[in-house]
Amino acid sequence: MTILSNLIKPGSTIGIIGGGQLGRMMAFSAKERGYRIAVLDPTPDCPTAQVADWHIEAAYDDLDALKELAERSDVLTYEFENVDAETIDRVQNEVNIAIPQGTDLLLITQNRLSEKDFLKKAGIPIASYAKIETKADLIDAISTLGYPCVLKTIRGGYDGKGQSVLKSDSDIAEAVSLLGNGICVLEEWVSFKKELSIMVARNESGQVVTMPVSENIHYDNILLKSIVPARVSDETLNEARLIAETIAEKMALVGVLGVELFFTESGEIYANELAPRPHNSGHYSIEACSDSQFDLHIRAICGYPLPEVELLKPAVMVNILGEHFEKALELNSSQPKWHVHDYGKNGVKVGRKMGHVTILTDAIEETLRTIDETKIWN
Repeated sequence: MTILSNLIKPGSTIGIIGGGQLGRMMAFSAKERGYRIAVLDPTPDCPTAQVADWHIEAAYDDLDALKELAERSDVLTYEFENVDAETIDRVQNEVNIAIPQGTDLLLITQNRLSEKDFLKKAGIPIASYAKIETKADLIDAISTLGYPCVLKTIRGGYDGKGQSVLKSDSDIAEAVSLLGNGICVLEEWVSFKKELSIMVARNESGQVVTMPVSENIHYDNILLKSIVPARVSDETLNEARLIAETIAEKMALVGVLGVELFFTESGEIYANELAPRPHNSGHYSIEACSDSQFDLHIRAICGYPLPEVELLKPAVMVNILGEHFEKALELNSSQPKWHVHDYGKNGVKVGRKMGHVTILTDAIEETLRTIDETKIWN
């Protein structure tokens, strides 16, 4: 096994761009291994800052602040994709700092059209799509792709934001408003049976490992539950792993990448979206796996070999949104075997991810019923 000579060893400082819950959980994993943590985020007392050694409170595209972060760190990583790739490149050119993830990954995944072009070129099955700049483009593409279809902005947008589903000509007028945000992409509608995801990790020496496949249930376009292992055939699990490994190799990935997939009634798998960092649907791994997605990410960006991940026990992960928060915290008393995570966010808002619950179980269906019986997520 090839091991990099320029290891980022314990005692070094990992700089994290972005201070949300993903950065917080990266920090927990890094701290366990003896690293120090610096974070750059514009929000005072953000989740990562609460567990970091120091916090630079500044915008993600603040060049001076990013240079300060780089100068105080031995390696830089980012915990979400909406950071400024150009500024990160400038920092890397001006400061001698390792940024193993690089910015190519950001540039691909920040733009839905670039992402789809990459997946198509890599031979990954995806839904048919078209670039849309004008209403005429939209009408022409609909005639090819047919209804239903979905129009999405190519930048920004998450949890269902920045997109519009078209079921008939009557939906065109409303969908066209998205073009005010710039170029869009129209996607053929995939009639899926299940939504799946898989986390894949790769280090700079080219070692690739995947995590168990998750079956995801969404509500209002926000992830509600993840069930692991996904309730699909071994053949489907293997195909998902192959897709993830292929993407990691073609991208020369360093770190963890989340791959979202559609599984159809006919047994086909289509790639939906990529997340160039740990992913919400991989949080179950903290308790359910021999190594979490955050452990893999820290090992990968610091140049260490990656372990094969073992699922220690099946699990269900449930997101805690603002509307669930108060009652979900009471589970610490009523369900002592459930792992309740509070992200430490200031300001409870409807639809905002405030934490998650992971339940280790040998009886998935019974656990899903118990979750429903709490009435927290109804």
